[in-house]
Amino acid sequence: MAFSFLTQELAIDLGTANVVIFLKDKIVIDEPSIIAIDQNTKKPIAVGEKARRMHGKTHPNIMTIRPMKDGVIADFQAAEQMIRGMIKMINNKRPSLFTPNLKIVIAIPSGATEVENRAVREAAEHSGGREVYIIYEPMAAAIGIGLDVEEPTGHMVVDIGGGTTECAVISLGGIVCNESLRVAGDVFTSDIQQYLRQQYNIKVGEILAEKIKIAVGAAISDLETPPEPFLVKGPNIMTAYPVEISITSMEIAHCLDKSIAKIETMIVKVLEQTPPELYADIVKEGIHLSGGGALIRGLDKRLSDKLKIPFHVADDPLRAVARGTNTALKYLSKRHFLPYLMR
Repeated sequence: MAFSFLTQELAIDLGTANVVIFLKDKIVIDEPSIIAIDQNTKKPIAVGEKARRMHGKTHPNIMTIRPMKDGVIADFQAAEQMIRGMIKMINNKRPSLFTPNLKIVIAIPSGATEVENRAVREAAEHSGGREVYIIYEPMAAAIGIGLDVEEPTGHMVVDIGGGTTECAVISLGGIVCNESLRVAGDVFTSDIQQYLRQQYNIKVGEILAEKIKIAVGAAISDLETPPEPFLVKGPNIMTAYPVEISITSMEIAHCLDKSIAKIETMIVKVLEQTPPELYADIVKEGIHLSGGGALIRGLDKRLSDKLKIPFHVADDPLRAVARGTNTALKYLSKRHFLPYLMR
């Protein structure tokens, strides 16, 4: 291609919690999906990690926004500014005389509506995308895990992200059956906040609840090697005096129980829709877990014991969708026909 140096090819996992961008097979952006905006000028002040550090600490002139909710765009203008800001961060690291044309492959939830799909596409186009392709997250996760999605074999992937949990059966380069549930990492964080409020009368913010989830998050109470209890400090709701408590993984397993049970029900629902031949493949091969939620201790064991099917946690599950999106972009660049990409 004569002017290929003027084209920049980006693979974007536009997640509720994080945005991961690949350029030339390398992760160039891995930042929280958040933007800080000046209320007077309506212009962005910070994007990603810088904006996350401001979250919950702003004055009335600054507002932090998470543009993605339940895996889809909740605030179109903020999402566009966030994507544009992150692309600018890449180009600041790689200075060029020309503004490159962008070819973008972007991952979205399989349960997104046509309107939500269009919002993602338009946000990418307004951020400079000349060619924009969409891939569904379970398909991207399967490719990122390393499964051969084009062979006539059934693969089942459960991707537990920040806003949605996606469950899909994949065969011959397409999604045979799938379900999307708006119970995932954000709901787990909210469950922890609610539990601490009800059990200990202590008020914690989103960022601290997220830290608790990472430090002592568990799906079963009888872990073989439980993590050290996490020390939580915060104000008492009734008195506003500071309180200090110690939280164990056993307590977190108890408070996440109902949300994880909803994910179990969704997986059973997808298995009920699965054709018998593909079901046999899944039982033989097992079910693959990806996304940040897959890192919750004991989740694979809980699901395996409940459904009597082995569950495997992907290597680096947080970036499985981004890796798969990048692989799809590479094949697209070689002019392969990819049935799972949408224009």
